[in-house]
Amino acid sequence: MKTLKNFSETVIEENFFVIESKNHSIDTKEVSKDIDKSFIQFHFQIKGDSTFVFNQGNYKMNLSKEKYIVLYNPKKNLPVNLLLSQNSEIVSILISIKKFHKLFSEDAQNIHFLKDENANQKYYYENSITNPVFLTLNEIKRLDENSSTKNLFLKAKIYELFSHLYNRNRDQNIEQCPFLTNEENFKKIKKAKEIVIENMTNPPSLVELSDEINLSLKKLKEGFKKIYGKPVFQYLLEYKMELAKKLLTEDDNNVNEVSMKLGYSTSSHFITAFKNKYGLTPKTYKKSY
Repeated sequence: MKTLKNFSETVIEENFFVIESKNHSIDTKEVSKDIDKSFIQFHFQIKGDSTFVFNQGNYKMNLSKEKYIVLYNPKKNLPVNLLLSQNSEIVSILISIKKFHKLFSEDAQNIHFLKDENANQKYYYENSITNPVFLTLNEIKRLDENSSTKNLFLKAKIYELFSHLYNRNRDQNIEQCPFLTNEENFKKIKKAKEIVIENMTNPPSLVELSDEINLSLKKLKEGFKKIYGKPVFQYLLEYKMELAKKLLTEDDNNVNEVSMKLGYSTSSHFITAFKNKYGLTPKTYKKSY
């Protein structure tokens, strides 16, 4: 067992924060954080699976891929003790019940655990991550850590996420987008993203990608932009640039090696793309880091 070092915590405001935990190693890793009983917890398993450990290991609860849980116990502290399996990602939102209640002050009686008669009752809920919630989580994951509006963006996206979870009419009001309402199309678009990333050094053409996921070229283009916010190859370029920054910070990678790993035919093409994106050359970035 290893303690997880590579996780990020962002404080949105007092008693309201987000933790993003990733484990890309082959070992199970542990995430621990003390949380008192005034908080309600939301945990979204985006990839892989994890195990929540309670009461000094006497009780364990598994959370599988694309599921989420909501935890609240007004009578007992619920510290986060999380065992994260390999190739797993989880996004956790922790907010005081008082602050959360204020968000729904006009609609609190329509949310089970906010009803007056349930105010002192513990609450546990598990469900699948819906497509709209998945899209919102994806936008949270893609946020630029150095953005000057990071907290504002996160707060807005978390409010959007809560609105998806607790909108009584979400089934009727869900955006009329075929890629949100059609589960099969949604999964095909997700598969397309996975394919271009797995083959980023030699990605398929849009026509080839369309054939591989069995979706028309028009629907592929429209769906990908609707779900991920940009066309396929622009998404791939930005993914490669983010990966480039990570690789450049590793001492054993020089600019030419990073260029080759990302599939560029010449390092000059990579240098131009990196400079266009970040305003400085890869070499300058590596030195400044």
